[in-house]
Amino acid sequence: MTAAGEDTAGRYVAAIDQGTTSTRCIIFDTAGRPIATGRREHRQIFPRAGWVEHDPIEIRDNVLIVVEEALAEADLTGADLAAIGITNQRETTVIWDVLTGEPIHNAIVWQDTRTADLCVRLGGEIGPDRYREITGLPLSTYFAGPKIAWLLENVDGARARAEAGELAFGTIDSWVLWNLTGGVEGGVHRTDVTNASRTMLMDLDTLAWRADVCADFGVPEALLPEIASSAEVHGVGAAGGPLAGVRIAGILGDQQAATFGQACLEVGEAKNTYGTGNFLLLNTGTSVMRSTHGLLSTVCYRIGDEAPVYALEGSVAVTGSLVQWLRDNLGIIESASQIEELAASVPDNGGVYIVPAFSGLFAPHWRPDARGVIAGLTRFADKRHLARAALEATAFQTREIVEAMEADSGVELHTLKVDGGMVANSLLMQFQADILGVPVIRPTVPETTALGAAYAAGIAVGLWTQEDVRRNWSRDRTWEPELDAQTRDAMYAEWGKAVERTFDWA
Repeated sequence: MTAAGEDTAGRYVAAIDQGTTSTRCIIFDTAGRPIATGRREHRQIFPRAGWVEHDPIEIRDNVLIVVEEALAEADLTGADLAAIGITNQRETTVIWDVLTGEPIHNAIVWQDTRTADLCVRLGGEIGPDRYREITGLPLSTYFAGPKIAWLLENVDGARARAEAGELAFGTIDSWVLWNLTGGVEGGVHRTDVTNASRTMLMDLDTLAWRADVCADFGVPEALLPEIASSAEVHGVGAAGGPLAGVRIAGILGDQQAATFGQACLEVGEAKNTYGTGNFLLLNTGTSVMRSTHGLLSTVCYRIGDEAPVYALEGSVAVTGSLVQWLRDNLGIIESASQIEELAASVPDNGGVYIVPAFSGLFAPHWRPDARGVIAGLTRFADKRHLARAALEATAFQTREIVEAMEADSGVELHTLKVDGGMVANSLLMQFQADILGVPVIRPTVPETTALGAAYAAGIAVGLWTQEDVRRNWSRDRTWEPELDAQTRDAMYAEWGKAVERTFDWA
């Protein structure tokens, strides 16, 4: 809350954080401290097994609501904002009519697996690595390109309308930007390099749409947004809205935004975000590092006209959503926050391991045929052991990523910076340190995804520098490993046996 009569013009930066389960707007002061938040959840739509959708109109409306809520809580108006940044769930795909503003279908969420057969077809005789050298990505249901292809093939008339220039594709950042900047009245159709790098349609070296790959996917280039940097003025808020005249100056996919917000700006610095899934990114500098151990090569960020910075990424599909599954599907807990107390009521997992391959396994396995298993059950096991096994699954999957990252980069991890909703769980953070054998560090400002988008926007308008990002970062808590190496490795070996049980199921 600002003092009455205080001049606040241009002293704050807001970030819209459009995530998998909710939309938030967080306002930050010049020291990078959050001062106000608005938040709304949106529906998770499951039309059939393996399909996950969101309503783009619901998301669009929630964006405006949370912006108004955050401004009201801080007693500010759009005129007090120097800029606003956007960060988003990355691969989730929307196609809409540019004349009416109406989506042609619900958004297809990054977790959705309906494109599995399409990915096999696109791979042909070469298989999942057909486009990896160009895009840094394996053919997977995870990415936006196959989702675009599916929509064009399965929505009546979509392909003809796309070729006629009547439709626009976007990951959620593009959908939000287009609507905030006027929509059918001249909305800006853009994305940034980080989100474009998650489509399978962008050349990692040139940072441009790749015509031959688009042709293979059957995606008209006219459908695609312009690719811009992560920190530049993309447009201004449309008249009549809560952000009228405010410069929209930052766009970063959520995991890249968290990496930026964690000040991982030097080669070899890494962070891990614990949300619906887990995403570990390692800054690899201005050269693309192509993985041979199942990781993704991706754009980390690009500031204005500077050289792009790249990253290696390990993506885990199910971590926080496993806790939601225990709550919503099994009824073991009534709220997600209860899992820590329940898991802490037993000294160990009782020999139980949960591998949550609900949508197959992402990095480093890339096994779309995998399905979830609970292994090691005996009559001794009860819901407390299931709760503990669910938390431990997050830490085990992170170790798999860390080992692949060390093998690819030759850089040994000495500490792990963490962020996201699950880092409030001290039991999980302690076990993460134990199973990795390195300290785990939580920052003072845990909202690093929104903070990274705010930093990008602030840098674009001259409010901050990258040195300010480094200076503002501080640690809140560190968990030191307490488990002996023999026990740690024995548990990890048991986890590996459980993972093998998930293969060749679907």
